[in-house]
Amino acid sequence: MILRPQEHWLSRIFVWHGSVLSKIFSRLLLNFLLSVAVIAMLPWYTSLGVKLTVAPFSILGVAIAIFLGFRNNACYARYVEARLLWGQLMIASRSLLREVKNTLPDNTDCGPFVRLQVAFVHSLRMQLRRLPQEQTLAKYLTDEQLAQVVAVQSPANHILLLMGNWLAEYRQKGALSDILFHSLNNRLNDMSVVLAGCERIANTPVPFAYSLILHRTVYLFCIMLPFALVSDLHYMTPFVSMLISYTFIALDVLAEELEEPFGVENNDLPLDAISNTIEIDLLQMNNETHIPAKILPDKCYQLT
Repeated sequence: MILRPQEHWLSRIFVWHGSVLSKIFSRLLLNFLLSVAVIAMLPWYTSLGVKLTVAPFSILGVAIAIFLGFRNNACYARYVEARLLWGQLMIASRSLLREVKNTLPDNTDCGPFVRLQVAFVHSLRMQLRRLPQEQTLAKYLTDEQLAQVVAVQSPANHILLLMGNWLAEYRQKGALSDILFHSLNNRLNDMSVVLAGCERIANTPVPFAYSLILHRTVYLFCIMLPFALVSDLHYMTPFVSMLISYTFIALDVLAEELEEPFGVENNDLPLDAISNTIEIDLLQMNNETHIPAKILPDKCYQLT
């Protein structure tokens, strides 16, 4: 994800990094070349007696804009929900460790529990991105725990089980009463809710047929547009056609990015930075000495 300070309106017009322009530049170039070809074919095109007008494209353009708006709203809602879930995970992780340290005896070694918490955060991040986890989780789990975690379908869920087992051991020793154990178990349930919510977003995208019909309509609209503009605009056709195409294609591509908020695109959630923040907070709460360096989301400009 890219964070940028407020910029002058003129400089923002020419921003490249973080925009979808880098993705759609080749498509806009093809639209421009098509428009130039349509201008060259205008005499032949006119001789056929077939003339497209702007009127049907105006009606179709309004309809496409409305449906693109609905789709972008649906995709942005997924992005917002994912952001709220990771914020909830940050709260639950800090609260859980604070309660553990406040309820267990002062001489309790909470290091193994902290490492399980950190492993859960990184496991969830990589699970949502469908990345291999063994190398990263090896820093936080024992060999036995790692073998169990990588062998199951949902590694993050199994780490929650290991965290519950760690608390259950202290309950059996009498260090935790049933009431306190129930309170801590509720914190684990909060993390389980976050896990389920993130899995729901990652595994249930916007219906494919809905996205497909918009995708096809947008590109057919942009292909046919120069034929309707050329009679009235002539040599201005490539510029007007490319401007209109930029609006529709950019909205279509942006919706694709927001639909998968856990990815590594410029406009996706900064899961690496969030995971790093949670890890640092938990290690500092446990007075650990080896603290990883702070990771910040990508900044195009540094604030002074």
